[in-house]
Amino acid sequence: VAADYLAGLLQCEKGHENMERMVERVKDSDYKRYVHFLSVSNWSYQDVNLATMKGADRVLREQKIKSGRPTGFIIDETSHLKKGDKSVGVARQYAGVVGKVDNCQVSVHACLSNEKFCTLVGTELFLPEGWTQDKQRCENAGVPQANQEHQTKPKLAVKLICQAIDAGVEFDYIGGDGLYGHDAELARSLDKLERFYVLDVHKDELVFLTEPTFSIPARKSNKGRTPTLLRPDIDAIQLQDYIKTLSDTDFTRERIRKTAKGWKHAMVHTTTVWHWDGNEQKAQKRTLVITRSEKIKYSLSNGDKERYTNNEWAYFQCSRYWVERCFDDNKNELGMSGYQVTGWLAWQHHMALVMMANYYILKLKIEQQEEMSLMSVRDARLL
Repeated sequence: VAADYLAGLLQCEKGHENMERMVERVKDSDYKRYVHFLSVSNWSYQDVNLATMKGADRVLREQKIKSGRPTGFIIDETSHLKKGDKSVGVARQYAGVVGKVDNCQVSVHACLSNEKFCTLVGTELFLPEGWTQDKQRCENAGVPQANQEHQTKPKLAVKLICQAIDAGVEFDYIGGDGLYGHDAELARSLDKLERFYVLDVHKDELVFLTEPTFSIPARKSNKGRTPTLLRPDIDAIQLQDYIKTLSDTDFTRERIRKTAKGWKHAMVHTTTVWHWDGNEQKAQKRTLVITRSEKIKYSLSNGDKERYTNNEWAYFQCSRYWVERCFDDNKNELGMSGYQVTGWLAWQHHMALVMMANYYILKLKIEQQEEMSLMSVRDARLL
């Protein structure tokens, strides 16, 4: 049944990748067997995901030797639009796929990438508080007891990172968008894990241009409360204001990645700043990376500025493109959001098989890169 389901994911076009259409496309397949296989059968999606992750790790280690480029572990979330209120984790929440609040499920994913070669290697379903506060609803959807506690998306991201570390997966840096870069708790967790990261932040993120010192201000009068909170001795600056102080000579023009139309370039600026979460006794030294192309992007890293060139910093930052590419390919070509199941186990089973199919396509692309260097996921699927 697993082979039939994978064949359905690979053969059916977008909008026709559900189990009913798979039966029409895959010879000798059976709808009831599909339903049982996803919703009832007790095969371990964790073991399948681990095998997929280790397989991707193996082929990308070999690809890293060929490319000479670092391998990234990129975190991002995606949404799956759904109707009704039965699908596990469904709620009215922000859906990036349509750019607004809508009825959807949201999942956090990990992507392993080396240059243009990338694949999804892990996933965690996000459960809104409306779900975790309703134990009966969780039980009805089959959510295991251990997963019924509310966890933020950054916490789920740390969980995925730790899973990869425990599995011995080799990656050189961690990337993520502003949701993860703005989360100080996540950044400090990666510091403790001694993992190098380059995480996007928002344009209103505050940084210090020199290292501040902190103290509790003296009480100014006998009236009012006695100050108890630490305050810096210098003012922080928003990144959108800092960039206004720069001139073109503060940037270097760098080649970032190859596209079908040639090399993509960006103007790159890096500098050392200090970031404070509002509670620590000391601000953390960080490298600020700014790139200008079609739009301006900001990132903070716990790596030392002098350790990498501006070209390398731009490569780290812009690698987030590949997880977005993975989402597009998995949704358009591999049926990622086309499932017709509502329970926890069925959702996990479906995603495990989608990621396996994605890994299979990755292997095809790497094997054929010499003869067909521009092969897309759709090309590989049709072949």
